[in-house]
Amino acid sequence: MNVVDPSPHASPSALATLPPVWFITGCSTGFGLALAKQAIQKGYRTVITARNPSRLHGYAATDQVLVLKLDVTQPDQVAAAVQAAQTQFGAIDVLVNNAGIGYFAAVEEGEEPEVRKMFEVNVFGLSRMVQAVLPGMRKHRRGCIVNIASLAGLCGMPALGQYCATKFAVVGLSEALRREVEPLGLHVLVVEPSGFRTDWAGRSAPESALQIDDYQATAGQVRLQVRASSGQQAGDPVRAAQAILQAVALDVPPHHLLLGNDAFEGAIQQVDTLRRAFMAGESVARGADAPPVPGKALV
Repeated sequence: MNVVDPSPHASPSALATLPPVWFITGCSTGFGLALAKQAIQKGYRTVITARNPSRLHGYAATDQVLVLKLDVTQPDQVAAAVQAAQTQFGAIDVLVNNAGIGYFAAVEEGEEPEVRKMFEVNVFGLSRMVQAVLPGMRKHRRGCIVNIASLAGLCGMPALGQYCATKFAVVGLSEALRREVEPLGLHVLVVEPSGFRTDWAGRSAPESALQIDDYQATAGQVRLQVRASSGQQAGDPVRAAQAILQAVALDVPPHHLLLGNDAFEGAIQQVDTLRRAFMAGESVARGADAPPVPGKALV
């Protein structure tokens, strides 16, 4: 497929007639790799990125595909990658913030350097990418930001406390961002998968050197179970990628996309648990406001 006038100066109407431009972070494995393959197969103009591009086997730069080195924790690389995508294709229509790492530790066991490293990738790197692409999306008044969170961004889990904190942050940021950019014609989709057959529980997720005996029945057991299931989870990354592409293609993408039966069941159970907890404390919650001033109307 020929690319017609891909320069940054192309008119919005000209850009709109071209295949959409997908910019995906963390494409060496898992969701990122599956999304890159699906986007390319659909004929989308695709920017595939990785900290080590040599891991992107079989992908070469073409008129339709841009392969870039990108570590989302490095501001210069983020700026250069976004500029390169805009120079070649004129705009970024879909940003997929997929780059992320995990870490296994009970909260007390967590090593601060490892936790900070995880926050740098999962939260600050994601936020940096959002800030880099938004000027272009606002200019063209179109675009979709897809933030890959997790069921762990809705439910706290033993052995994953600090990881959950990063994904809760992604969900919260996405909720706020959506309210800011929807009036401008932009969309935000936060994806919350359960266990999928990616490398998340393998190479991508180190664990704390310190393991405290008192947590073996909670954090310890979860750590063992998740490690043992690596590569055998119910979730299929190819089906997940297809679901994400279908959701983004909708005129109004959903705000949340749960992926996997465990994600759906876990999220619904968490909503029910929260509601019960909130209702149990209703009288205390409502009693915390200052009493109304007599004769003064409530706003």
